Amino acid sequence: MQLVKDFWRCGVVAADIRSIAGAGTLDHVPVRWLPNRSSLHYLADPFGLWRDGRLHVFAESFSYRTGVGHIEVLVLDANLAIIDQQAVLREPWHLSYPFVFEADGETWMLPEAHESGSLWLYRATDFPFGWERARRIVLDHVPLDASLIRHEGLWWLFYAPADPPEGRLTSLCGAYADRLEGPWQPHPANPILVDAAGLRPGGTPVVIEGKVHLPVQRCDGSYGTGLRLLRFDVLTPSRTVTAVASTLAAPISAAPFTDGCHTLSEAGDVSLVDVKQMRFSASALAAWPERWLRRRRAHTGA
Repeated sequence: MQLVKDFWRCGVVAADIRSIAGAGTLDHVPVRWLPNRSSLHYLADPFGLWRDGRLHVFAESFSYRTGVGHIEVLVLDANLAIIDQQAVLREPWHLSYPFVFEADGETWMLPEAHESGSLWLYRATDFPFGWERARRIVLDHVPLDASLIRHEGLWWLFYAPADPPEGRLTSLCGAYADRLEGPWQPHPANPILVDAAGLRPGGTPVVIEGKVHLPVQRCDGSYGTGLRLLRFDVLTPSRTVTAVASTLAAPISAAPFTDGCHTLSEAGDVSLVDVKQMRFSASALAAWPERWLRRRRAHTGA
């Protein structure tokens, strides 16, 4: 049981990913920080879509009292004021990393759900509040933090493997498909990259000057200490060549949440980030026995 806990918060950055990548820093860029509900609660892993002049920010909602994450949406107006906030997706297992995107005339979500033993693609039935499980995506590993992009006629999916545990932060895998519904083909070189400094996906892949750039987490010292933008100089079904294009840390304006930064996602002309504070929390420790018992009962059905 860790005595020091991670607490995250999300922010809306007044710059797009390409501008941030070029600057190599989040400092000196205005950020609208989104509030957490309590000292035991945090929002993390933000992804967003604009619809009808409103920014819909989907994020992991986690409380140390329950120990199980679910997905919430925050609806922001054009001035980035919160006008609605609701839970939109709960499952018996932990949910995080709600990768939302639009394709084939539909709106989709690909949340991290490795406790279910699989990866599930959800379709919006009543955006942004209603979602249904549409398809199970089968890969060579149960994926963590799966991130999608359509590039040069193929869908590409990047993810960290849930097993072995030592690879969750340091290994990057890939898969490709002609269509979103698959079938998905794991890359023959999986894991396509291994690096002790960290490779778990951390946001939206984007194309910059014709090449795919993937945010990945830095995990030197602790989980999610910062981000690196990984550039694919070669990305084909048979071969990959990568290089680190830039690195990012939590901005000065995030203080006291400057111990980490592990998500950078695209939302039109703004970007979404999360930042971390590591601190001792007596309340989180006190809630641990209750949380452990609740999760044990959920797994055993008692």
